Amino acid sequence: MKGILYGLGIGPGDPELLTLKAVRLISENEVIAVPGEEAEETVAYKIAVQAVPQLREKELLAVPMPMTKDPGVLEENHEKAAKKVREYLDMGKNVVFLTLGDPTVYSTYLYVHKRVADAGYETEIVSGITSFCAAAARMNMGLVEKAEPLHVIPASYQVEEALKLPGTKVLMKAGRQMGKVKEQLKELDASVVMVENCGMENEKVYRSAEEIPESAGYYSLIIVKENSDKGEK
Repeated sequence: MKGILYGLGIGPGDPELLTLKAVRLISENEVIAVPGEEAEETVAYKIAVQAVPQLREKELLAVPMPMTKDPGVLEENHEKAAKKVREYLDMGKNVVFLTLGDPTVYSTYLYVHKRVADAGYETEIVSGITSFCAAAARMNMGLVEKAEPLHVIPASYQVEEALKLPGTKVLMKAGRQMGKVKEQLKELDASVVMVENCGMENEKVYRSAEEIPESAGYYSLIIVKENSDKGEK
């Protein structure tokens, strides 16, 4: 009997935000996959082990996921990752794949999930708290009210047109484009906040577009809300 692949969301950074189901699955299964070159050095491992200390005793499967947009490199690494996972599943072992936030939102895990599922293996996605919900809670604010729409935008791509959309905008993974994104945000008649490393020890909060540093890290999330007077017109 073949094993099951679980794509497990562990939340944005605070170990107390792991769900009961996440804790149970990590505790009950022996093979834990984490995205990165060195399993114990990954952000996902460092978060999860605080909530589930017995993770230290598990068999860890490091799954390299390079930060690149090169389709050839991505395809090669995603296929290698899926192959590694399938080897364990063929031995009848379940694999719990840890991923930050929620596996359904811009998660590199999904590329592995699709390949394993397409090969006929049983897979299950386990939701985690999304980074933008956690960031909004950290700022003690709501994301949307009444009929407001919510737009989740990958900010490492062109965002100029997306920023014209009505309602609340969430900008994720700006990366090296942070400088350009910041300049566009400064031109908006909107409220802008950013949380960097939400829930982690080195968390930082910025309460305006002007405060946002161009050197902000990868785990930075921006929330753009229309000013209330504008929304009431």
